[in-house]
Amino acid sequence: PVPTISWRRADGKQIPRKARRHRSSGLLEIPNFQQEDAGPYECVAENVRGKNVARGQLTFYAQPSWIQKISDAHAAIEESVVWECRAPSYRWLKDGEPLLPQGRVQLEQGSLTITNVSLLDAGMYQCVAENRHGIIFASAELSVIAVSPDFSKTLLKKLTLVKVGGEVIIECKPKASPKPTYAWKKGRDILRENER
Repeated sequence: PVPTISWRRADGKQIPRKARRHRSSGLLEIPNFQQEDAGPYECVAENVRGKNVARGQLTFYAQPSWIQKISDAHAAIEESVVWECRAPSYRWLKDGEPLLPQGRVQLEQGSLTITNVSLLDAGMYQCVAENRHGIIFASAELSVIAVSPDFSKTLLKKLTLVKVGGEVIIECKPKASPKPTYAWKKGRDILRENER
């Protein structure tokens, strides 16, 4: 006898709600097929004499898409920069040239880390994801900033000693990039290190 035909997913998931079943022709139609629709499907034909099952795998192919993209960054000299680039597969470029891990530049599972940033690190960085169906780029510019010494957050206080022989510590920590060299003066004279 003519069998009844039904459809199911072999992995136990539900067939998408948007799917249309044409029972008479044994046709399953999935409009706007997406990655989540991919998987193993079974067509079950059954009548009073028994049943038979045909299995097939639907696979989704498309150009890559970004899970996480990079954006422009500003870093002072000697700081570190970390960019996260997430896609099924990717590679990195700097100013259009392949970027390879070496020294201060580390590439690990989609992360680009540049430690101890210098002016040479400034430029346009790209994360590239590609497969046989297409290629996409995520671009970001790294600006390296040099900062002249800034004492606005350092307070050099006038200190008065009450006790002779006491110890005084004065901290000098200006914000600067690259790290500045330090010199101390008393009046106009440069202080030299001695036993005190």
